[in-house]
Amino acid sequence: MDFIDVHTHGIKGRDVHEADPESILEIARLHGAAATSAVILAVSPSSVEGMRNDMAAVRDAMRAQRKNDGAEILGVHLEGPFLNPGQAGALDKKSFLPATVDNWERLIEGFDSIVRIITVAPEIEGALKLIKIISDRGIVVSMGHSEATYADAEAGFHAGARGITHIFNAMRGFHHREPGIAGFGLASPHVYTEVIADPYHLHLETIRLIFSIKPPDRIVLVSDSVRGTAAGDNCRGVTDAAGRLLGGSMALAGAMERLIGLGFDRHSIELAASKNPARYVQM
Repeated sequence: MDFIDVHTHGIKGRDVHEADPESILEIARLHGAAATSAVILAVSPSSVEGMRNDMAAVRDAMRAQRKNDGAEILGVHLEGPFLNPGQAGALDKKSFLPATVDNWERLIEGFDSIVRIITVAPEIEGALKLIKIISDRGIVVSMGHSEATYADAEAGFHAGARGITHIFNAMRGFHHREPGIAGFGLASPHVYTEVIADPYHLHLETIRLIFSIKPPDRIVLVSDSVRGTAAGDNCRGVTDAAGRLLGGSMALAGAMERLIGLGFDRHSIELAASKNPARYVQM
């Protein structure tokens, strides 16, 4: 069975921001050694030039990658820069940009073929127009790093967004009078939801809630792994000096086995790491 991680920044001392094709290939090898079959590499916000350098390195690595040389590199997931600074999480909010067509074209020119997913905050000015333009190009739009209300998220979905980036993390929290973007991610039977299933990002009962509410074909397990993530089963949280989470602590297979060991249905977990992400990114 092919396990596909659609949201990873790096692993075991390597990071996409190195903008080095050999580092990108090493990320793929490390994920492959950890039983991941394919990866979509997440590019975090920096300058437009910096993000383009990151994408260029991924493109060069894709061209150089040989069959069975680690996890297959499928392209990039742009985690920004059209995000809400109020929900930056570990990202650099100074690099966030207004959601304009000009900014999008400056960022994407020459890289259409490798961009598979982009995370956008649907409530920021211009986002709905941009979501439609991007989705019409065949790129998956996921909503996240967002203060969106339920209505904002619903509008983003109707504009063409198909997913929610790491549900509950870096987004408006659920409230009984305003369920927000997280509530939309739970309630909509059609939207895909990324779930980080390490021990730190979501309470175990929150993960159980997601699996009890969402249709089983709309959950996508992701690692959100970063430079500080160990290649094996790392149970140490990846944080900065202030204790802020910087990324996931486990590669995809480790997170899957954790959930299965805690009593989750193996078929549902394997579906969330294989067929669901493949369908999500239209493989």
